[in-house]
Amino acid sequence: MPSRKYPLITQGFYHVYNKGVDGRVTFCDKREYLRMVALLNYYRFDSLPLSFSHFLRLTKLQQNSIVSSLIKRSEKKVKILSYCLMPTHFHLLLQQIRDGGISEFLSCLLNGYTKYFNTKHDRPGHLFLGQFKASVIESENMLVHVSRYIHLNPYTSYLVKTFEELLAYKWSSLPEYLSSNQTEDAICDKEDVSGNFATPNGYRQFLFDQKDYQRKLKALKDLVFERPLNQPRRLVSPKRAPLGVET
Repeated sequence: MPSRKYPLITQGFYHVYNKGVDGRVTFCDKREYLRMVALLNYYRFDSLPLSFSHFLRLTKLQQNSIVSSLIKRSEKKVKILSYCLMPTHFHLLLQQIRDGGISEFLSCLLNGYTKYFNTKHDRPGHLFLGQFKASVIESENMLVHVSRYIHLNPYTSYLVKTFEELLAYKWSSLPEYLSSNQTEDAICDKEDVSGNFATPNGYRQFLFDQKDYQRKLKALKDLVFERPLNQPRRLVSPKRAPLGVET
């Protein structure tokens, strides 16, 4: 993975995202989404006793014992605040817990998933772009809004058509945010975001209030930036209305 021009700061918060090479689909079915979620859950921890592929060879009892031990130690490379998996890309909201944590986490995550995907589909080479994108989060307000952006992504992109379908979308951390209980198997450390809302329903309303505005912004962005290079924008002056006629 290429080195970054600006290093990621420990204890800093970042919006991290990447997509398939050539815009290809990276999650084709339920099993692939489940594998990525399992990798997210596993590789966020530090000082792992074995790779995920070896972890899978253990009995269920042995796996549960290792995961319980990792949770109790609470040593992490990164904290995952929120995530969303889409057919061709993913979004993560992360806090780096130790030096180099995010880069190491992404390396393990993407290498592990790519090996699984390539074996399953009998293909060679890279699956994701070589350099993941990382935007620094500069304020608590920005942290909350980026979390909303991530969770609304399936709705913004019309992967789901209605807000009710979004609430049922399985491949994001939104179900964790809408639950009032923090279970042991939860992936996200959501307190930095959810602490700004009195109840999970308050966060749900926060999403609902901006869902159509975010979808509109996405449409405008696509209109401006995804026009083919051989089709320059054509500016047309509006016809003047006759005097006394309202337009």
